[in-house]
Amino acid sequence: MNIRHITSRLLFTACAILIGSQLSGCIIGAAVGGMMESAHRTGKHEVELEYPGIEAHSFTIVVSANRLIEANNPGISARLTERINNRLIQNANPSFAIPSQDLLSVLYNYPQWIAMPRGEVAEMLEVERLIVFELIEYSLHEPGNQYIWDGSAAGIVTVYESDSGFPDDPVFEKTIRIKFPDSRGFMRNDIPEAAVTTELANRLTNRIAWLFYTHEESNILPY
Repeated sequence: MNIRHITSRLLFTACAILIGSQLSGCIIGAAVGGMMESAHRTGKHEVELEYPGIEAHSFTIVVSANRLIEANNPGISARLTERINNRLIQNANPSFAIPSQDLLSVLYNYPQWIAMPRGEVAEMLEVERLIVFELIEYSLHEPGNQYIWDGSAAGIVTVYESDSGFPDDPVFEKTIRIKFPDSRGFMRNDIPEAAVTTELANRLTNRIAWLFYTHEESNILPY
């Protein structure tokens, strides 16, 4: 075997090793990239609260909705009040909170609270922080088409501090809007109505309650 032939074979082997290592590197890189993307999609991250004034203070939340929303969705205000109040009691570290059933009883017995100045509502309920959620939109399906789900809800969160010099003026305000399902075209035989109403309530509860305590959210959150 002459020198030229040996050299050619060595060059060929070297090239094959180099190409193989590059291909291996590409495969490994793609695999690592896929794992990182998967971890990101299934992972969570911490989100800071937006209003810090609930911790170490007495608080309560009240939810209002117009008559049309209540007529079409009986009990929606009470359900949201209970869900959000319970969540904040568990996570926002208040010094005092009215148990949900007691709160609902008071609001039921004093329906005039809706028209009262917010400072008077806070005084009536004996709390330092009054959270008000006004539900201004709530629907389950497309307008004029009750067979296709297109759930949406929207409202305004306001916070009042009764121990401040201006108990009737909001110190915090935030608009909330959520939807479900996340894609269009789902019909009544695809998703039961109870599942749609429950998920809308869950998403509203999350978005409202999360304003008041640091929490974890999924990296890929559709709402």
